[in-house]
Amino acid sequence: MKKGKNLINIILGVLLSLFGILIMIRATAAAGAIPFAIGLGLIILSFTKSRVGIVIFGHILITVGAYLITYGIYLVIKFKPEPTFLNIIGLPIFWGIFSIFGGVCSIFHGMCNCVRTFGISIQNEKLKK
Repeated sequence: MKKGKNLINIILGVLLSLFGILIMIRATAAAGAIPFAIGLGLIILSFTKSRVGIVIFGHILITVGAYLITYGIYLVIKFKPEPTFLNIIGLPIFWGIFSIFGGVCSIFHGMCNCVRTFGISIQNEKLKK
């Protein structure tokens, strides 16, 4: 069977990577590297159908998210930033929560075929018509 690209992961990966670049440019925050790296990971994983890769990626996201939340709480207590949109998405606590939820989602979807074969099933349906 031919390996198909997972369109959902590619789209999410590109959007997260672009969003990370935007954060690094506009907010001048290194926190933009986190969504950029997650986006690149999703793009790389979209070219494989490996359950193990998706599950390992999920565990890495949860671990990174825990560290980000801890560091983000430290920064909020120490610096007390203004609650503007760019400050909120530039803080590690936001990306930590985002990362943990993404990790749980990645582990869950590593165990089912709903996301990993979504693009392939659409292509197969088009071929049947």
